[in-house]
Amino acid sequence: MTTSNKTNPKKLSNQLWTIVAVLVFAVFLTMGYKFKDFLSPEATVTATLNESCDLRKGRCSSALPGGGKVVFSIHPKNIPLLSPLQLDVEIEGVEVSNIDVDFVGIGMDMGYNRSKLKAVEKTHFTGNGMLSICARSKMDWEARVSLQTEKGLIIVPFRFFTLK
Repeated sequence: MTTSNKTNPKKLSNQLWTIVAVLVFAVFLTMGYKFKDFLSPEATVTATLNESCDLRKGRCSSALPGGGKVVFSIHPKNIPLLSPLQLDVEIEGVEVSNIDVDFVGIGMDMGYNRSKLKAVEKTHFTGNGMLSICARSKMDWEARVSLQTEKGLIIVPFRFFTLK
């Protein structure tokens, strides 16, 4: 009786696919770790939500912890879905180098939606954004205005809703 040293091709193929799957998983895990600050930056300070504000009626302001103020507006005021939006931020009492606005669905993950604003003046920033469509007829959102300062990132939340 002779014993064969041949490897079963099906077994070798399964082992290779397992190794490839583990490597791909490791790459995605590493990428997620490396880009976590980009996708979800950690705030140094988060301002308190101004619950009396209604962006559909006009500009809203929020006081910053430690002094200062952020005024935010979205045009058109009815805040339509899948249409260009004009975003406007004015700041007082804080010096910023960069402003972004993240749109986050309340109670429903709506994916990554960040708009970078450009400085018109030292205290006035504008940019464009767009909201994705939602299955709900009324969707609650939070616009997170991110102010990059020399002391760190300040997040200022503003709530609003959209109608389909």
